[in-house]
Amino acid sequence: MDPQRFRNSTAGQVIRVGEGEAAYWAFVPNPLPPKLRIDWPLAKALSEADRALAELSGLGRTIPNPHLLIGPFIRREAVLSSRIEGTQADITDLYAYEARQLPLPGIEVPPSEADVREVLNYVNALEYGLERLKNLPVSLRLLRELHERLLAGVRGEHTTPGEFRRTQNWIGPPGCTLKDAVFVPPPVPQMQEALNALEAYLHRNDDPYPPLVRLALIHYQFEAIHPFVDGNGRIGRLLISLLLIQWGLLPLPLLYLSAYFYRHRQAYYDLLLAVSERGAWRDWVLFFLRGVAEQARDAVARARRLQDLREEWRKRLIHAHTSALTLRLVDELFNTPVLTIPEVQRRLGISYPGAKQIVQKLIQVGVLTPASDGSYGKTYQAAPILEVLIEEWTPAHAK
Repeated sequence: MDPQRFRNSTAGQVIRVGEGEAAYWAFVPNPLPPKLRIDWPLAKALSEADRALAELSGLGRTIPNPHLLIGPFIRREAVLSSRIEGTQADITDLYAYEARQLPLPGIEVPPSEADVREVLNYVNALEYGLERLKNLPVSLRLLRELHERLLAGVRGEHTTPGEFRRTQNWIGPPGCTLKDAVFVPPPVPQMQEALNALEAYLHRNDDPYPPLVRLALIHYQFEAIHPFVDGNGRIGRLLISLLLIQWGLLPLPLLYLSAYFYRHRQAYYDLLLAVSERGAWRDWVLFFLRGVAEQARDAVARARRLQDLREEWRKRLIHAHTSALTLRLVDELFNTPVLTIPEVQRRLGISYPGAKQIVQKLIQVGVLTPASDGSYGKTYQAAPILEVLIEEWTPAHAK
């Protein structure tokens, strides 16, 4: 790491570690909060982010069945947050894996099971964190618990899951050394000090900055500390989701920023690094607030489309005089849009012939389709739900 690139930073300082040929430079971030200059473009971005988040929060409080949205939104976040780290699985792969039907017939190059398992671990970690918030606030303890679940049984499982690192790590292109690294986080003693200061900031009630600005500062700080051997990016993004709930900014976990970070991933990395190198807090916070506004609008649009799908399907089925069990399965599809007849049998507690009859009825009314021509009677999917979750939308679509 070139210390000259950080010599004018107000976000922290570089320190020399070790002696002789083994010596290297590392960056130690200053405790939060920094001095941040608020200008009109930043104030406008904050206003737009607050307004978009308030609309999403209101939707979460007023729609009749918001819990139908939580599972799909969590899985979309898991796919995109993991994709930033290089996994290739998509949301259909994830649902197929959960239904024990991976790979689906007709997929030329299925993803590796390891990739899908990583995504599922993210789902498990996020769901665990949301439940844990009922008894434990966001803290270093909770971050370690999340990390343990994130790396259970996947690559990185030998890199001390659930524990902060005890060795130096670094960030850079594959094969680079400490001296060639783009960024070297603080050594272990300074890392622990920085983590303690971050935890104190998390629990601070008198901070002068608005919550969304604080979220941007906290996300940077966690990434700069880089306290785990592996999984720091995913834990840092989980941290955003959990704080939105803990601070009461959202009633339900409906907003996720990984899609925005993935679309703008080079800017995401560059702006985080610019804070460390030059103290460019304003540019990072502006980028973050724009992401909140964009993803909140996106979430509102996707939520409404999913709600519309449910209402349309229920009208079709009621018109066709179907049973209450069939209507119940429609709701189940929003959590499990890829399934088999035995899975329907298990979820509804009915016989195999009864489950098959319900599936055939949903095929007739256009709710379910066979996953492929060769899989009739085996795997089915609610393709319109998957399309809503997979579709890449621009900000214009979400307005």
